[in-house]
Amino acid sequence: MEIYGGLPRAVPEDIGMSTSRLERMTPVMRGYVDNGKIPCALTMIARGGRLVHFEKFGMQDIAAAKPVDFDTIFRLYSMTKPITSIAVMMLYEEGHFQLTTPISEFVPAFKDMKVYTKNGKDIVDAEHEITIKHLLTHTTGLIYDSDTDYHPIDQQYEDADLYGGDLANMIEKLGNIPLIHQPGSAWKYGMSTDVLGYLVEIVSGMPFATFLKTRIFDPLDMPDTGFSVRVENAHRYSKIYDYVKGSGLKKIEKIHAATGPLSFFHSGGGGLQSTAADYLRFCQMVLNDGELDGKRLLGRKTAELIRMSHVPPDWLAPERTGTGFGLGFSVITDVADTSSLGSVGTCSWGGMASTTFWIDPVEELIAILMTQVVNVDCPFHAQFRTLTYQALTE
Repeated sequence: MEIYGGLPRAVPEDIGMSTSRLERMTPVMRGYVDNGKIPCALTMIARGGRLVHFEKFGMQDIAAAKPVDFDTIFRLYSMTKPITSIAVMMLYEEGHFQLTTPISEFVPAFKDMKVYTKNGKDIVDAEHEITIKHLLTHTTGLIYDSDTDYHPIDQQYEDADLYGGDLANMIEKLGNIPLIHQPGSAWKYGMSTDVLGYLVEIVSGMPFATFLKTRIFDPLDMPDTGFSVRVENAHRYSKIYDYVKGSGLKKIEKIHAATGPLSFFHSGGGGLQSTAADYLRFCQMVLNDGELDGKRLLGRKTAELIRMSHVPPDWLAPERTGTGFGLGFSVITDVADTSSLGSVGTCSWGGMASTTFWIDPVEELIAILMTQVVNVDCPFHAQFRTLTYQALTE
């Protein structure tokens, strides 16, 4: 019996899916590769703890004509965030803090924060302290960029050279930059999860990378997940590409936040490398309410809390209609409003290199798509979702 990610392969019809309908995936994904939109795609679907679909298309290295394989290692970028958030909730369960605890109790750099007013010119005192829940839900006022034509905060982030030292140095610099909005007053995607990575380090008393390995990756049997790729596995490490309109795919030589050819900054927000099989094991643990193969990382009620939306829907961007945000994941709150197939309670996220996943507790379904391309503008994520759900038969 074939096993990937610790899950046995299943005949689709045995778990309520259609073989012929799943075959619709192949021409769509292969078409994007053949048209030069994406370098590769690895698609994976599991239902009821059994793997029903695992296909690969295209190249992990175009110049070398090296095909993507089932053990190819990918840059997760922001698919790191759910893993960091789970680490935080493990420490929460141990009684180290409450979700309402101010982060300044552990990181003094975030005491007495300043905040930009809406005009982007004036700076005032923060009305509330940043809490751990604010960090988990991206409601802190920390950002990646302002999404405006000009805001002085963008220059401050650029000048700070946040990835120029270690994690402690990054956090100290972030504490000296004003927030873009008052804590707990809006949703703004940004550096919040990097602060959570440092929190894990401070609370656990061990390096962030060590905590993830000993408390999550080793228990879940995720040997290919970490902030670096072992030299002996370098041949499995995918190249990354930029889609340039009019020119096609161009290999990216300088990788954001890379600290070497096989390693990344220990960023809680985006530093991990992994395989689809490893990430499937993480997703299955979340779907199983915190347990996998007899190893329990979280209690059932904690897993339920993580998958609930904690953010008012009108705080999110229009393209996220029908979704909220849980503790480290996007969460579907109204299927009809998403104009897509799915289930209420489905949690998901993606990464900068166009990776994505979702976990549907209603259908006991996990779907993962891996590739390595930025700036691509085509609907292959949405089509992957449709092609997955249309194959359900019972």
